[in-house]
Amino acid sequence: MRADAARNHQRIVSAAADAFEQIGPEATLEQIAERAGVSVMTLYRRFGNRDQLIQAVFDHLLATEIEPVTLARTDDPWQDLVDALTAATDVLARRQAIHALALSFQALAGETAQRFLPALHDLLIRAIDAKAVRPELQVRDLVAVIAMTMATAHPSDRDGADRRRYLALLADGLRPSATTLPPPSSHEMPGPPVRGQ
Repeated sequence: MRADAARNHQRIVSAAADAFEQIGPEATLEQIAERAGVSVMTLYRRFGNRDQLIQAVFDHLLATEIEPVTLARTDDPWQDLVDALTAATDVLARRQAIHALALSFQALAGETAQRFLPALHDLLIRAIDAKAVRPELQVRDLVAVIAMTMATAHPSDRDGADRRRYLALLADGLRPSATTLPPPSSHEMPGPPVRGQ
C-alpha cells in the first residue's frame, strides 16, 4: 500500500470509529468521509462497502487497543489473563456503538475475534500450566466471561464499577476448584481447543 493510500486508510478508519461513537451506528459513509477529509469516492475505493469499513474498524480496535495488552507477558500468568479480560471489556465499554455494531454484524465480528483468540489461548495455557486456573477451561469460557461482563455495562455507570465488580466475580470462577465444571454443549463456539481436550 502506497504511503498516501495508507494515510487515507488510517484517516478513514479513525474517522469511522469516532463517527460511530459520536453519531451512532447509523453514521453514513458521507459523514465519515467528511470527517476523514476525503471524498466519498476515495472511501469507496478503499472500502467497497459499509461492511468492509466496519470490519476495518473492528480490526483497528483490536490491533491498537486490545492486542497490545493480550500480548504483554509478566511472571504472573493469572494477572496477565485477568489484565487481558479487563482490557477487552474496558475497550468494548468505551466503544459502545462499535460493540453494538459487532453484535449486529456477527460474521464480521467473528472474523476479527479469530485474531484475538490465539492470544487468549496462549494466556490460558500459561495460566493452566501455572495451576492458576481450572485445568478444564477452554477459550470459549473466556469469551463467555467477556460477554457476560459486557451484559452488566450500562451508560449510567461511567466509572465501570459494575463491570469491574462482575468481571472480578466471574474471574474468581476461573480459579482452581475441588469441583470440575460440567462439560460444555457440543455447540461450536469460537476458539482453538485447549491442549488435552
